[in-house]
Order: sequence, then C-alpha cells, then structure tokens
Amino acid sequence: MRITKEITQFVENGDFEASDEGIIIHRGILAKGKYTHSINGEALQCDHNLIPTEGIASILSVAFGADTQITAWYLAVFSGAVTPAANWTAANFTANSSEITSNTEGYSDATRPAWTPGAVAAGVIGNLASKATFNIICTTSVNIAGAGLLSTNTKGGTTGVLGSATRFASTRQVYNGDAFELGYEIELQDT
Repeated sequence: MRITKEITQFVENGDFEASDEGIIIHRGILAKGKYTHSINGEALQCDHNLIPTEGIASILSVAFGADTQITAWYLAVFSGAVTPAANWTAANFTANSSEITSNTEGYSDATRPAWTPGAVAAGVIGNLASKATFNIICTTSVNIAGAGLLSTNTKGGTTGVLGSATRFASTRQVYNGDAFELGYEIELQDT
C-alpha cells in the first residue's frame, strides 16, 4: 500500500515525464502504448501514444486507489493536424482533435466502437486480436490523422476519461466503403 501512495503522490506532484516511448513515473515506471491500424486489412501502421495526465490519474486511482473500475473503453478517430498534449481530457478531446463524428462524412456507427481487450500477458493488454472497425461512409474521402481511447461511447462526447491519444505519423486517407481497423495496447514495465 505504501508504494501505491508513493506512485499516486509522484503523479499528483508532477513527478513524471513524457518520453518517446510513453510516460515515465518517478524515473522508474514506464507506461507506454501503441495504436495499430490498417485500411481493409492492408498497409499496417503502428504509432506510439501519449497517455495524458487524466489517463495516468485514472489508471492509478482505479488500480491503487478507491475509484471504481472503468469496465468499458471506446476508440475514436480524429482529422485534426494536431499532436495530443498531456492536458488533453475527455472533456476537450473532440474540440482539440476534430474528432470525426459524422455518420455521412465519417463512419456509419452511431457510437464510438468498443475497445475489447484480451487478457493481460507479460504486462500488456490490448485488442489486437479483435480490432475495432470503422465502416467509412463519405462522398469523396476522409482523412484520419489520429485516434484516442475514451471511457464513453458517445461520438463527440465530453464526459468520462481520456486514457490515451496519438497523432499518426502519416494521415490515413479512407474512401467510401473502406474498413478502417484500429487496435490499441498498453504496457506497464519497470525501467
């Protein structure tokens, strides 16, 4: 329990830093994740993420504190040419990222697709075995510049927790009828 309190205190005191691999808490615990995505099952691309302050606090509060576990997470895609920042939250994700929310110039689902992870193995949990699919609907094309992991399924929603976000190294251009598949995995390790 002492370690739990110490880790929580490190985050509350800002004793963490962003690295190319993830977030390092008190120079010893690395939290990192990556998004894996493809169009119609081809052209696989992987991009590392940012776990924002809100996501870190949620992980610690649920795992080591008294907060209730978030039992459902959802994936969102965005079109903005913007790099996620540590101060992004579920409340400002849509506005900051230009989340794709249209059912006619975006994807056909009424809600964000569920992130359905498998079991934890070797400090990693993810949905790479059952990636979420965005069924694209548009008149010409849609640009997908990045993605996020949120605790609410409402497209454009402003409640809940933002667990992760990334800007893709290369914007993905999708066309009507395409299936954009998105996987996310997170890993915690001692450095």
